[in-house]
Amino acid sequence: MKEIFIKYLRKDMEITDFFMVKSCAIKTGANGKQYFDITLGDKTGEVSAKKWDVSEAEQGSLVQIKEKEIVKIKGLVTEWAGQLQLRVQRIRKATAEDGQAMADFVKAAPEDPGQMYEYIYNVAEGLEDEDLKRICVKVLTDNREKLMYYPAASKNHHAQLGGLLYHTKRMLMTGDRVCQVYTNLNRDLVLCGVIMHDMEKLNEIEAAEDGIASGYSFEGQMLGHIIQGVKTVDRLTLELGFPREKAIMLEHMILSHHYEPEFGSPKKPLFPEAEVLHYLDILDARMFDMQAALDATEPGGFSDKIWTLDNRRLYKPMDTKEEADD
Repeated sequence: MKEIFIKYLRKDMEITDFFMVKSCAIKTGANGKQYFDITLGDKTGEVSAKKWDVSEAEQGSLVQIKEKEIVKIKGLVTEWAGQLQLRVQRIRKATAEDGQAMADFVKAAPEDPGQMYEYIYNVAEGLEDEDLKRICVKVLTDNREKLMYYPAASKNHHAQLGGLLYHTKRMLMTGDRVCQVYTNLNRDLVLCGVIMHDMEKLNEIEAAEDGIASGYSFEGQMLGHIIQGVKTVDRLTLELGFPREKAIMLEHMILSHHYEPEFGSPKKPLFPEAEVLHYLDILDARMFDMQAALDATEPGGFSDKIWTLDNRRLYKPMDTKEEADD
């Protein structure tokens, strides 16, 4: 097991340890000199790293380093623009003799994918509306294999092994409770919207069975999962003989769940279930990002700036639950 995880890195810390390469490239700086720009990761997060003033002799070995490989790094933790950064002094590929396991470097959802899938499937099976039940069961059944490992994003919230299942499950749990408070809501429509809203990320994002996204598909780049989702729901509701009003409402929920045009939604929600879906989505995304930041923060301290939260730095109180448990 690794002794140093990214979440424990601190400014001025000298490290010698193994990390996984998330991205890498040789670039040219403003001073005309070449440097190696690399993003390193483990299961606790990512950190930007730089090897400055790369010589021609070094370039030959550096270009051999590829994404998803494990490397051994010697360097110093610095800070730039409010973010921790690693200044690399030495870097090499890990060898078989180093005995490093990929499982130590891949971020994964904290729950078993099979159990998360079963929970979501049981929710779908329990829907009283037969139309909504059929489309959810079909989509879950048809995509079961990919759902076991797919992330919910390439970089931001739930970008981890099983992240799409984890995101969907927590939204379902919250959505069910919201429907108990706001009894005017159509519970089946809310829960169906949750299951369907991000399903086309399976075809928008390109990801391997380790849950690491490598980029976006051609259609994903051209259309995005929202438009892909509307297309899929339109096709399936016609195949399944949905009433047209119900089909359009489900399509609208997918179309509007990002709320703003700049985030991909050309329409804002026009009925309560669609409005709730948006806030369930953003609540779970923000709670995920906040927890990830606080996990990497010492009690009584502030986190690094979080880009997805408008560059806020979160505070972690001294009397945290984990301290109380100790």
